[in-house]
Amino acid sequence: MSTSSKPDNTHISAELNNGIKMLGDAWILCIVGTLAKKEMRFNEIQRAIVGINPTSLAERLKRLENEKMIKRQEETVDKLSVVYSLTDKGRGIIPILREIQVFADKFLKK
Repeated sequence: MSTSSKPDNTHISAELNNGIKMLGDAWILCIVGTLAKKEMRFNEIQRAIVGINPTSLAERLKRLENEKMIKRQEETVDKLSVVYSLTDKGRGIIPILREIQVFADKFLKK
């Protein structure tokens, strides 16, 4: 006896929804794009991203760290400083950013 049923996409939809929630935040994408170039300190990231305030940056960095998208590493040279870098999970967003750039170049240029 053969039963025909539609595939259950509930899990996929939940994962996609979670991905959109994470990547739908423009500051998150800007931070990942900035850290894709090199590891950076907080002030370097803030200077690289025009318009982000320190509170928003700190909140997003904490969120990315909690999601294991970035690594926060304390370094002591002359004084304590913190360096942020992408994890493998964070680097997984880079192809998405490239596709967004292709879209923007094609459809959003003035």
